[in-house]
Amino acid sequence: MKTKISHWACAAVVACLPLLSWAQAWPSKQPIKLVAVFPPGGSVDQVARILSGPLSQQLGQSVVVENKGGASGVIGTASVLSAPADGYTFAVVFDTHGVNQSLMASMPYDSKKDLVPLVLVGTSAMMLSTHASTEYKTFADVVAAAKAKKNVSFGTIGNGSLGHLAMALLAKNGGMEFNHVPFKGGGPLMNDAIAGHIPLTMSTVFLNKPHIDSKRLRPLAVTSAKRVADFPDVPTIAEAGFAGFEAPAWWAVLASAKTPPEIVKRMNEELNKALANPDVSKRLVAQGIEISGGSVEKAKTFIDGQIDTWAKVVRENGIKAD
Repeated sequence: MKTKISHWACAAVVACLPLLSWAQAWPSKQPIKLVAVFPPGGSVDQVARILSGPLSQQLGQSVVVENKGGASGVIGTASVLSAPADGYTFAVVFDTHGVNQSLMASMPYDSKKDLVPLVLVGTSAMMLSTHASTEYKTFADVVAAAKAKKNVSFGTIGNGSLGHLAMALLAKNGGMEFNHVPFKGGGPLMNDAIAGHIPLTMSTVFLNKPHIDSKRLRPLAVTSAKRVADFPDVPTIAEAGFAGFEAPAWWAVLASAKTPPEIVKRMNEELNKALANPDVSKRLVAQGIEISGGSVEKAKTFIDGQIDTWAKVVRENGIKAD
């Protein structure tokens, strides 16, 4: 009997050797691809490029960025899932990943089941701001006008965007009415905001900051759990009367759920190492991103929570994609 057990044990070890050898050899076969699921120039593209250099040095393998925009990140993410799950193709996603599943009529993948988060890169506050000439001096002024149903309009980067959903959640929680004006991206939104064509905007702090610094826009509130360091006098929506309110923008790196666990673990370690790099940290903070990092489990808990939160908002408000 002991002889049989010994044979079985040896057979099990031998069977595992190819997998162990392959995992230890990774990455050596080809360049690693980070698919930025939005076009060049945006925050997702910047995050991917900031991470690619340090990852390349750490792994001893070329790490390239490929932009595949479209459908709020769905096209790029789907391309990662159509590639072999061998640790050479990953997705860099934005907070739209937490909305797409509930917003779109059909999806080529399941956001929770088909993908594994490798790391939560970081988060950023959204900001409600107004043109300097408007009557809205404080967030309380906006709340009062919206409760009085004074046709309060706000702009965002698009229908179903995080800014749109955050304002829908705020309206529902506070018994308010807003008129949503969707734009096709941050550039057009900010152009109309600083020209005074739209009284309120809900967008990232990064988009707002230059125009607040130039005094063309006035910050009213932020959607983060705590105040933003660059704007210590601007209250959070939570502390301005809506306890528990939080709607952060976020960025993450994902892989196919079929990726070998050894590679998932290694990439998580390498991404955390890259995020701890002082140059990486400096460049991400300059983008308005508060670095998160941490375990695969931490990232999954956060992202699954975002998917569940915004699915409820989409459902309760009947929001549809354009």
